[in-house]
Amino acid sequence: MAFENLIGNEKVKNLLKSSIQSDNILHSYLFTGIDGVGKSLFAKEFAKAILCSADKDKPCGNCKSCLEFQGESHPDFLQIEPEDGKVIKIEQIRYLQEKIAEKPVTSTRKVYIINNCDTMTREASNSLLKTLEEPPSYATIILITSNESKLLVTIKSRCTKIAFQALSSEEIKNYIYKMQEKKKTDDILKDDIILQCQGSIGKLLKIQDEYDTYSQVEQIIENIEKENITQIWKTSEILYKSKENILDLLDYMNVIFYEKLRFIHDMKYTKAISIIEETKKKITANANYDMTIDYLLLKLWEEFN
Repeated sequence: MAFENLIGNEKVKNLLKSSIQSDNILHSYLFTGIDGVGKSLFAKEFAKAILCSADKDKPCGNCKSCLEFQGESHPDFLQIEPEDGKVIKIEQIRYLQEKIAEKPVTSTRKVYIINNCDTMTREASNSLLKTLEEPPSYATIILITSNESKLLVTIKSRCTKIAFQALSSEEIKNYIYKMQEKKKTDDILKDDIILQCQGSIGKLLKIQDEYDTYSQVEQIIENIEKENITQIWKTSEILYKSKENILDLLDYMNVIFYEKLRFIHDMKYTKAISIIEETKKKITANANYDMTIDYLLLKLWEEFN
């Protein structure tokens, strides 16, 4: 089964495989969990297996249905994403409703995935609710979210919830060994980087894309005890330039200090973490950005000197 190629969440994997084997497919599911743990990959593999026409070992990968699915041309499958990465509009749900009313073409069933379903407008949510209340016998709808609290209670009550857990550090490492180029592997396997991923392969890939930035943040921390404050300000340009993802970088600084604290029980690391948390609050409250970074570096420098 292609499920074996998916990483982590073995309980979910076994549950979905069991549903396929016993032909016990429900009409609506809610896949929940943090970003980047594979919810969408699991949903697509589940959809492929549901639509597969083989007698066993679904998805087979060879039948007409599987080939159409792999070619992204399956007439009985539809995946909805937020428009412009922002919201799912009522027009998209109405299109789903039009398609779901049509009988299956290639398979005996139809599958619909709504990714980031928490971005549905109120009108879209209410419209979808009508379909969830009385879905066609041949249809399965899979909702995917990282923010379950934003969904209508009535929608959640009509779906079977499948909760995805964050991946373990070992699972993240195994993914890196299998999927990443060897030259990247040695760098990205640092324990601080693994911890920063917080069990999310999606976050790992984002960090990999910005690895030079994270390396520069490490260097700033290393220099705090070695250079004067004027030099620290001059060599910390990356923090001033990274306004869009500064909270991630501050989280990474905290990961580094937490790790240092594990091995060296020194109050300066505890205080450094507090300084960073206070900085995050200021940035969230829209304080002057450059002045906030100035103050962060000054307070850290004073703590270590």
